[in-house]
Formats: sequence, structure tokens, C-alpha cells
Amino acid sequence: MKFNAKDLALLARRPSGCFDKEGKLKICRVVGDEKLIEPRERWCRLKGNLLFLMKNKSSEASEVVILERCWVVEFRSKTDVSIVLKFQSGEPDLYLEAASKPDCESWAVALGEANSEGLQNKIQQLRRLIMEIKEERSSDEARHFLPSSQVDSLGEPQFTSIQRIANEPKLEFSLACKDLVAATRDRKLNTFIQVSVVHPAEHILTRYSSTEIVEGTRDPLFLTGVTFPPEYPIYEETKIKLTVYDVKDKSQDTVRTSVLPDHKEPRADVGRSFLGCTTFRVGDLVKSKEQQLTLTLRTSDGGKTVGTIEVNLVKMGELEDGETDHITTDAQDQKCALVRECTATEGISGKDNLPSLNAVLKNPICKLYRFPTSDNKWMRIREQMAETTLSFHVPKELINLHIKEDMRRNQELKDLGELAPHWDNMRKSVIAHCDQMLSMYQDTLAELGKHTGSSFKSSCSKGEKTLEFIPINLHLQRMHVHSPRLKDALYDVITVGAPAAHFQGFKNGGLRKLLSKFEAERRNTGYQCIYYSPENTAKAKEVLSNINHLQPLISSHADLLLNSASQHSPDSLKNSLKMLSEKTELFVHAFKDQLVRSALLALYTARPGCPLKKPAVPRNSAEEGGDLQHQDHPSQIKRQDSIPHHSEYDEEEWDRVWANVGKSLNCVIAMVDRLLEKDVSNSKESENDPSAADCKVLHTGGDWYEQLYPLVITLKDCMGEVVTRAKQSMAFVLLQELACGLPQCLMLTLRRDIVFSQALAGLVCGFIIKLHTGLHDQGFLQQLHTVGLLVQYEGLLSTYSEEAGMLEDMAVGISDLQKVMFKVIEAKSEDFLPIITGRREHYVIEVQLPAKMFELLPQEIKEGKLLRMYPVLFNVGINEQQTLAERFGDTTLQENINQENLELLKEYYKLFTEKMPPDCLPHFQEQNDLKGLLENLHQNIQAKKRKNVEIMWLAATICRKLNGVRFTCCKSAKDRTSMSVTLEQCSILRDEHQLHKDFFIRALDCMRRGQIVHDAESGFSPKGGSGSPPTVPVTARSKYLRKAPTQQQEVCNDHKLVVSIFPSLTTAFVSEPGFRAQKNFLQVRWMDLW
Repeated sequence: MKFNAKDLALLARRPSGCFDKEGKLKICRVVGDEKLIEPRERWCRLKGNLLFLMKNKSSEASEVVILERCWVVEFRSKTDVSIVLKFQSGEPDLYLEAASKPDCESWAVALGEANSEGLQNKIQQLRRLIMEIKEERSSDEARHFLPSSQVDSLGEPQFTSIQRIANEPKLEFSLACKDLVAATRDRKLNTFIQVSVVHPAEHILTRYSSTEIVEGTRDPLFLTGVTFPPEYPIYEETKIKLTVYDVKDKSQDTVRTSVLPDHKEPRADVGRSFLGCTTFRVGDLVKSKEQQLTLTLRTSDGGKTVGTIEVNLVKMGELEDGETDHITTDAQDQKCALVRECTATEGISGKDNLPSLNAVLKNPICKLYRFPTSDNKWMRIREQMAETTLSFHVPKELINLHIKEDMRRNQELKDLGELAPHWDNMRKSVIAHCDQMLSMYQDTLAELGKHTGSSFKSSCSKGEKTLEFIPINLHLQRMHVHSPRLKDALYDVITVGAPAAHFQGFKNGGLRKLLSKFEAERRNTGYQCIYYSPENTAKAKEVLSNINHLQPLISSHADLLLNSASQHSPDSLKNSLKMLSEKTELFVHAFKDQLVRSALLALYTARPGCPLKKPAVPRNSAEEGGDLQHQDHPSQIKRQDSIPHHSEYDEEEWDRVWANVGKSLNCVIAMVDRLLEKDVSNSKESENDPSAADCKVLHTGGDWYEQLYPLVITLKDCMGEVVTRAKQSMAFVLLQELACGLPQCLMLTLRRDIVFSQALAGLVCGFIIKLHTGLHDQGFLQQLHTVGLLVQYEGLLSTYSEEAGMLEDMAVGISDLQKVMFKVIEAKSEDFLPIITGRREHYVIEVQLPAKMFELLPQEIKEGKLLRMYPVLFNVGINEQQTLAERFGDTTLQENINQENLELLKEYYKLFTEKMPPDCLPHFQEQNDLKGLLENLHQNIQAKKRKNVEIMWLAATICRKLNGVRFTCCKSAKDRTSMSVTLEQCSILRDEHQLHKDFFIRALDCMRRGQIVHDAESGFSPKGGSGSPPTVPVTARSKYLRKAPTQQQEVCNDHKLVVSIFPSLTTAFVSEPGFRAQKNFLQVRWMDLW
């Protein structure tokens, strides 16, 4: 090659502004994987296709690299800042290392576009743009001559809308190519299609989506379709551009269209090349008779034909008939179902439930598959994934309740009255710590109130303090199966990250370990405070809750009783007395506990100057009650003073104060009976002498009120005295609980609240979805109010390192869900979000339904019967960390959790068999099936086999047969969760819906390639790969992503999990062509598991 050395030297010394790019790089030559010398720092200047290498900025150029017939290899790891220039001539590779990742990326782009091939690509892009401008010129010119009546107020012409069914996509179509032309005859094409949209008003080319890569054929049938959701602005005048690319080396295809900026084509030097493109109008496709377009693919200059592309309009409501053989193509790997995308919410029971479902579900994304059955018929599968607004709604409601509860507790501690110096200092310390914790809850609630954007927390945000109460990646995964010969079926799985306190960390373990350790330490602090067991502290909280609940109810019913007396209404008087009696009996029963007596004594000893003497043995409360029938007036009841401060404590005093409430109630009952008897006698006299009866009636109303009023006031006074003493005694118990463990007690409470909040959000979502899908199933509704709802959690966490702490948190959080009860109410407004009431030990979730749906419920549920939950957790670690735990660590935690929850599952099954008739299960289920499955599950848990994933499959099957709610959880609800969910779905299709046996692996691969991803922050997840979202904007909402080959290494597309769960499929699976083609990248992170 001839060149002028002086001219090159002069060019290298030109001012900085004359160069395309310049900067410092470390450079050396590389042969194979070995560097000839250590990289040395050089000042590099790029001008056109010339790269000048200089020792420093002011020195002469020591070397010039001509960037022709070479390509750039860029390493895509987050930490790597190097690139390699490879030369076709066989010269040693040139290794270049930048100072930072952005600098490395900018050099890679500049070097890739420096050669003549890059210049040609730019020219081709400009030519294509000129062609598109020419095509639009005629319509642009015509627009200037449109009458003003045809132009809207915004100055844009009126476009023709596409008429579609409500809540259905505006447009969707499938794609296939034929007779594609390769660069060389012997080359087999690996192609994909990029879809771009040209809006008629803006004339800007916008990337929309892309298909998967189909390998080894010139007639690719693409499994991925294209869909435009109802809100997308697409019209008949809209143009859609289809660009076909050939992926030269799939292993080097690291730049996907999803990571490219808008309006920027992929570079040709990263392993792909442009084949051809075509454009069509949406109106041409919609109005075509066969609803199909056959378009010619041409090169960028519009001259050469490189094949054809078929665009087929898809209608969701139509199901194709006929045999499945007609889809077979020349490429064996392509005998698979067409995949179509949609974004409409659909339920089997119709659209009446859409308003209430739309209140909790958000941004649903669907996909539609066609798979053959064993009798060569088509079945249709609609797969949907949706976010839920409950991810933030439930935690905010829960934190608000925590704030109110803690404020009430702090006030109760302040109302204890005067205490001895030791106890008073203890109280001040406890209140100070509680106020700090209360302030933290208030700050968290305020921050959540400011949150905008997506309705779920992505995995990359799991360590954020302001979002620690929010569950990770909470979504509904639904599969709707429509078979030609079987009934339609819905299969729901709630996917969520394991409920755990990620921000607080797991250095000292999780809740299961921390609570046990804390309780042991509390027992040794008796010299500082009085020790009360967890059962006693829970009882104290329950007593306080009952007081706060019952006292206003009793006062209200007492007022209603007086109101009925003033109106002289016997029936109303009877009803009011009945309600008053019932609530008062519950009130009195709440204090039948030795804890109240002992706490009152302990509180007395904590008063200043009160010596402790041996307490008197309390008499039987039943004896104290005595025969109350002759006590007709409250004056016979001796009133008691408050707890004495400076005299000997009389323990019997509490029994007398407590008994006075019952005595007062008996007086009220006796007076009402006497008044009603007189009313009856007066009514008899009125029959004989009507004039005399009228005079009596005028005086009776006032007599009733005057006679009942002092008795009711006495009842309220007695109740108030009991409330004051009981509140103080129970608050003193809580003071001991807090004082014995400061600050660990409050930190553990916070951690437990965080974990419970995440678990509860998922449970509420699962219950609402299950209730909507089962509204027309009378057997399920009967089971719901008779037995309760089974909630089965499938855990995929390892018992090694931090995940062991996550598992401990998760186990406690799910166990705490037993304290949650549900209640279904009729919605009184358009707000269908659930309402949460209660306290930490007992919550009630009120689920609101529209009137039409509420009428479908059984009478028991309509009347407000509380519905119980039975949560169970079965965990099997399946990743490489579990291998370490099984070989070098301890799996006792997992074994204990599985064994404990097996007993809970057996308890639920026992209740189910005792209370439910045998015919309540679906027609294809039998009691013997459940017994066998439970026994099999018991044997597998006892076997203690390594990575026994059979436990997961058996537990999930039992849950579905018992009409339960299914959850699948791993660390972030991405990698392991997606593998488990797709495997479960395909197994259901095979076992319940006769999926063709030859299509099991292909259906699995199809679902895993097209699995839906909701992690907008990270941009990709194992539930998918790269690609473009079907809707805009991209940020802060759900995405469809497709797996790229190199990304399959990162996301652990573990087909071996299938082999592990179904050993009988091992031979057939390994022999599949798809597996052989992918085996080079399937053995990465899961290699040591098997």
C-alpha cells in the first residue's frame, strides 16, 4: 500500500478540532487469547479510517492503523472497558482499553463507523430515508390543499380509525418470509424482523418491536406476532416498515434493537447485516379481502429483490379449524404454533367483573399461542401477566394502621399515671424509642405517598429504604386455555419476590432465628423488669383491642335502649336490650383472665411508696356474682374507688369492680322485663276501658325513660371504671415487653412489619383474583366460607448465605398471614380497592364487589362472615448456592419448614373432608387422588433428597385440586420463578389438556422465549430477553422481552430443570434438535447442579 509519510505526519499534528475522536487508550497486540506485551498508554487520534497512535499528545505519531477489513468486538460486561480490533488479513488483534465504560462505548461506536463499510451503511440509510420522503411527498403536498373543514382544530387532518372490539387490540398480525436471498449460496440464514411505525401526522420513523431470530432457513415462519393495544394511535393511514436482518454470528449478537436509541439502525459490524425492507399501509391490510398481504423485500437502493414477506391479519375471536399438519415447513424447528400478542384483559365469567378487576390490575400484557393436541386439533392458550395496584395500596394502608396503633399505645403508656422512679425512667425511655419508630413510619408513609411511576417494585430497588414495605415484582401470571373438546380453564399463579427485609440485611439471619434468640435473651432480664411470655403480651394486646372495640359499641347500644324507652317501643326496646346484653357479655368475658389480676398487682407495686405484701387469694367470681335476680336497683351495688396508691392492695377489689358490670346489666334487664310486663297488662286493660288506657300511655313513655336512665348511667360508670383499670394493667404489661428488649424489640417489630406487609399485599391480590374467577363456582364459594382458603407458597430459595436469612423472613411472614381474615362487602362507590382494619395480631381485609357480583355470593358471605386463610410454604432450593449448602452447609431450615407446613396442609385437608361433601371437587378429581398425593408428598419430604423438586410439583398439584391460591417466589421473582412458572404451565397443558407429546419441549421453549417481563428498571429479566415493548412509552410499565442467545447464559434458561422434574423425559429431551442447537449456552450457571 502506497502512502506519503510526510502527509500522514502532518495530519497527525493538526489541531484537536480536526479529528473525529481522540483520547488516551492502553494498547497492545493480541494473538489468540495472549497479549504479546503489557498494554501501554498511548494518545490516540481518529480521522476518517486512520487511527494515529502517539506516546503523548505533543509527540509524533509512532504508528498508524488503517481501519479497513476489520471489525470491532466489544465486551458487554458492566466492568469490562476494553475492545478488540480484529483484521481479516490475519494480523494480530489490536487490544484497546479505555479509562471508563462510557469512554469504551464511544470508542467502539467511532471505530465501528470509521471504515468504508460504515460509510456505505450511512449512505444506504440516507437513501432509504430519501425514498420514504419521496413516497410521502405527494401526500404532504396534497395536505396543503385540503379544505379548512377537513382540518381539525390542531391543524392535523382527520385520520380514519380502525374499528375494533372494545378492550381488544386495534391491530395484530403475524409475519413469515419466503425465498430470502443469502449473500452466499451455501449460507443458511438466521433472520429476524424489526417493525417500525411511521405516524401519518409526524412522518417520523419509530421503532416498535422485533421478532425472534429464526435459524437455518430461507423461509422463516416467525413465532412472534405484532400487536397494537387499544390506546395506541394507529390509523388506516399509518405506515408500517418491516426490515429483515441476517444475524451472521448469533453468539456475537450482543447489541439488540431494544438497547438502541430511537431512529438508529444496528451497526453492521456487530454480527448482523441488512437483507431488505418493505413498507405497507395499515388500511391496505385491514381492507384486503383475504386479510393478507404479500410484499416484496428489496435492498436499500430499491433495486434488487431479496424475497417476499407475508403479513397475516389476526383476529382474536376466531379459532382456526382443521388439522395441524399444514403448519409444517422445510425447517424442522419451525413446526410450532404461531404466537400472537395482545393487551386486553379477559375473564371466562364475562366482562361484568372488569371494573373491580381493573381497580387492582394494571398494565396487562397478553400473548396468544396455538399448540396441537394429541388428536391433532388446535388448542388456544392466552397467557397474561399484569401488575397490581395493591403493591403500594396495601403497604400504605398497613403503615397507616401501624401509626394509629403505635400512637394509641404511646398514649396508654403515658396514661399509666404516677410510677416509682425506676419504672418512670423505664417508661420515658420506652416512649422516646417508640416516638422515634413512629416518626420513621410516618416518614415512610409520606415517601410512599409521593411515589409515581410503575405500580410495582423492580428487583433493583429491593434495597431501597423508602420501598422496603413494598413487595418485589408482584404480578399475576394467568393462563387461559381454550380446547376444542374440553371446557375453558384458567390457571393463575401469583409471582412475587420472597417477602424479606432486604434493606436491613441478613448478617445475623432472618426473623425465624432473630425471634428465637431475642426470646431467650428476654428471659434473662428479669432483674430489670417483669418477664411476660409472648402469649401473655399477645393476650394483653387482645384485651386492649377488645376494650377499644367494645366500649363504644356498648355505649351506643345503651343510648339506643334509652331512645327506645323514650319512644315507648316494646319491640325496639327488646332488640336494643338483646344487642346490649350480647356486647356486655363479651366485654365481661374479655377480663376473665388471671393476667389482668397479676398485672394490676404488678402495677400497684410500681406505684411510689407501695410496699408489696402477699396478695389475698381471690374468691370465685361466680360466687361473687351470686343471685342477682333480687337486685333491682343500682343503689344496692357498692361503687369502688380506683386502684389505691398508698395502702395495702386488695386483689379482691378487681373482682368486685369487674362483677359490678354484670350486676348493673342484670338490673337493666330486670327493669326492662318489669316495664314490658306492665305494658302487657296495660294493653289488656285498654281492651276493656279505652279512655283510661289513653291516659296511661301518655305517662308510660316518660316513666320508661326515667326508670332506665339511672341504671344505664350506672352501667356506663361501672364499665368506665373497669376500662380504666384494665387499660392501665395491660399497658403495664406492654411496658415490660418493650423495656426488656430495647431497642431490639422495636427493630424486630419493624422487620416483622416489613415482611408481613410484602406478604399481605400478595395475599390480598391472590384472594381477589381467586374470588373473581370462582364467583360462578358454588362449590368453591361453599368451601370458602365453610373451611377457608388454602394459600400455597412455592419457595425456590437456597439455604446458603443471605438466602437462608430471606427464607427465615419469608417463613415468619407467611405464618403471620394466619392472623388475617377476609370479609366481602358490597361496594358503595366506584372505588373497589380493599379496606384494611385491625391491629398487628389480627387484621380484617374488606373486599368490595359491585352489586351484581355481590348478589352471586352465598348468604353467609353476604352477612359478613369472616373467611379464614390457611397459608403453607414449601421450599426447595435449586440454584448453585443450594449445591454448596447441601455439600458443605446445612439444610435443616428447609427440612423443618417443609415438615411444619406439611402438618398444616394435612390439617386443612382434614377440615375439608369433614365439612365439605365429596362432590364439591371438580368432576375429574377424586378423594383418592388427594390422599395419594399427600402421602407421596409426605414421603418426599421425609426422604431428604437433594434438590427434590418433586415436592414443588406435588404441593402445587394438591393446591390446585383444593381450589387454592398458588404463589411462586424466589429472591426477585425473575430467574427461578420464570423457569418454574413456564414449566408448570406446559405440564398442565400436557396433563390436563392433551398437549401433543412431541410439542412439550417446543411449547416450553416457546413460552420461555416469549415470557413476559416486568422489570422496567433493569431492562431485562429471565422471564424474557431483549426486544421492544408492544406499547409506548417504554419506561415504567410492563414489557415484552425476547431472549437473545448470549442473554440466555445470563438468565439461566435451564432446560435441565425439566429433566430433573420429569426424568422420563430425559432421553426425548436431549434428542430434540432445539436442545442440540442451544446446548452451547445452556450449561452456564446451573452446570454444577446436576
